[in-house]
Amino acid sequence: MRIAQIAPLWERVPPPAYGGVELVVSLLTDELVRRGHEVTLFASGDSITSARLESVYPQALRLDPNVKEYNVYETLLLSRAYQQAQEFDIIHSHVGYPALIYADFVTTPTVHTLHGIFTPDNEKIFSTSYKQPFVSISNAQREPKLGLNYVATVYNGIDTDSHQFYSQPQDPAYLAFLGRMSPEKGPHIAIEIAKRVGIPLKMAGKVDQVDIDYFESQVKPHIDGKQIEFLGEASHSQKNALLGGALAMLFPITWREPFGLVMIESMAAGTPVLAKPLGSVPEVIVDGKTGFLCDRIEDFVEAINRIGEIDRRACRTHVEQHFSVKSMVDGYEAVYQQILGEKFARNGYSRTLASRLIK
Repeated sequence: MRIAQIAPLWERVPPPAYGGVELVVSLLTDELVRRGHEVTLFASGDSITSARLESVYPQALRLDPNVKEYNVYETLLLSRAYQQAQEFDIIHSHVGYPALIYADFVTTPTVHTLHGIFTPDNEKIFSTSYKQPFVSISNAQREPKLGLNYVATVYNGIDTDSHQFYSQPQDPAYLAFLGRMSPEKGPHIAIEIAKRVGIPLKMAGKVDQVDIDYFESQVKPHIDGKQIEFLGEASHSQKNALLGGALAMLFPITWREPFGLVMIESMAAGTPVLAKPLGSVPEVIVDGKTGFLCDRIEDFVEAINRIGEIDRRACRTHVEQHFSVKSMVDGYEAVYQQILGEKFARNGYSRTLASRLIK
């Protein structure tokens, strides 16, 4: 198949540190190339990929303080991709609602993976394009009232071979938190949990401009380098070591998490996850087997006391079986074949001929 992948421009593909969508796009793109597909990646110019790279800006926009209007460059990227639409069998968008309008003006089908959440504003656009094919990254992410044409749920995957397994946590013990320093990720709750149980907490993640006030008031005052340690942004190897050495990873989110890549990164390292059961969490964690679902602070405290019940190897196996790159790409290949099969059927092709044309 000739496939276009459209990634956000905010981060490089793959991201050097934090960037869940860009990591997923990178793994998907390179595996599709490995499987023999002809793939073009539309992303920032500093992206690293085995596919053909097309861009409208030389680097991730987050790195350039001179860029004030992100939407200008996103529009340019979408325009470039859709000007070439006839060169592709299918276009796969990871940028959300901005691609919807473009997709309506070309005959090449676009499948949209929704990596974010719905808001009262963007729902207005989704509701006008509800017939286009959508993929959710968890069942919980879906918003039934919009009536979107969901063709599948495809869970995000990671390259488990690049994640070292830690059979035992580090001694002395510590808890880990990895994620944006933002209210919805709950680092302030993680701090309270760690203080309640008296176990050191090591935190890593980026602080976005919009979250600076929150970080300065709710997180920074507790950082003492001993009980509460903040490591800043972490590279892949640093994240793996941080998670793998931890007694448990805390995921006390306060929003409906669409997926939460850090959960499977933690379990791949062998470290159980203690999380609030919001959004995708119950679909990713097996309660009592790969971690614990905790509603209140007291539940997190009790779960930490029961952490010895969790088999770290079972955490790793769970990711290998359900959240690998292979599983993710198998899911997307099936989606592409379904969408193209329906297109050919509408054009009068037989099912047998259609199956030959979309390989």
